[in-house]
Amino acid sequence: MKKLFYASVVGLMLFEIANVYFIMPMPGSQQINSIELAYQLYSGRWIIRGLFLLGILVSFQKAWFASRVFTVLALLVVGGIAYLANFKMAADAMFLQPTQVTMAPAAANIVKPERLVLGVTVGNQARAYPIQYLGYHHQVLDAIHNKPIMVTYCTVCRTGRVFEPTVNGKPEQFRLVGMDHFNAMFEDKTTRSWWRQATGEAIAGRLKGQTLPEVNSAQVSLSEWLKLYPQSLIMQPDKAFVAEYDSLSNYETGRRKGSLTRRDTLSWQPKSWVVGVTLGPASKAYDWNTLMKERIIYDELNQQPIVVILAQDNQSFTALQRTGKNQKFTLTQNTLTDALNQYNLLGTALNPVVPALPKLAAYQEYWHSWQTFHPKTQKY
Repeated sequence: MKKLFYASVVGLMLFEIANVYFIMPMPGSQQINSIELAYQLYSGRWIIRGLFLLGILVSFQKAWFASRVFTVLALLVVGGIAYLANFKMAADAMFLQPTQVTMAPAAANIVKPERLVLGVTVGNQARAYPIQYLGYHHQVLDAIHNKPIMVTYCTVCRTGRVFEPTVNGKPEQFRLVGMDHFNAMFEDKTTRSWWRQATGEAIAGRLKGQTLPEVNSAQVSLSEWLKLYPQSLIMQPDKAFVAEYDSLSNYETGRRKGSLTRRDTLSWQPKSWVVGVTLGPASKAYDWNTLMKERIIYDELNQQPIVVILAQDNQSFTALQRTGKNQKFTLTQNTLTDALNQYNLLGTALNPVVPALPKLAAYQEYWHSWQTFHPKTQKY
């Protein structure tokens, strides 16, 4: 019975460690395909814990009489590990949601103009969410033009995505549960399925294979966004998280030194920046260093002529579908001019009777992330 006690204690400790290991950025954990194992462990956690606790309970008396000191020590150790795993190292305990989402017009805004934002427009409304704040919170729930939106960001993959928080046509709530292949995962409240932030796809649980509706967004500097949408509202900092925001103050520029959120300045390294573009089933990655040199890249994707453009602030970018292979542009103060028309950076024609150029899904991302979640991607 004494052996049962210590075997149950060790088993419970290993289980609590494993329950965190597979869904947090620990050595080796994010390079293996362990999501199904992680989900099964997590889903059955109370049954597994119950079995180990039952073993501890029925053998406690024998262990206590054999050595009170070791019995108490073992219980303290397993209790400490369980506390750390569930209350200190849990993703939603480390990265909290805003106490409230405060939006302000440009006249009352305190966010610096050079900060990067995820910009969203629906109908005649526009909103901007600073990446410095999103990077800590991982998700911000808001609404625009009466449409609920879930604005997400993963600093380890450098992925910003905006989704409608609806599943099968019904509003849903999500919490940060961990990560898989270095990408943030969210768990829905109803079915407890796990959803990948980079793609909006459910990768484990009852809803596996479903995807969240994505809302079109643009990653640009706040100053550029306000030129495009001067009436936009801007998310303001939550005073409860000033220290957390400050810790990410140099993230956008790639100056962080940590292994998870640094930048490789050489091209096509795991932490190199790329612009990933999708059109239909096709995807292609454009090296950020190349884009910095060429500024305007003409290409074809899914047999359609496209253009990838870097604005003069060296931060804002866009990808547009061209009207034909011969359509070429000059870029002057972030206005695109072809032989006949002028467009703003996001493809809207300055002449209201001229159709806009279709804006493509384009994201700045670490190369390791884009390659992982778009395994058939092409390289420019």
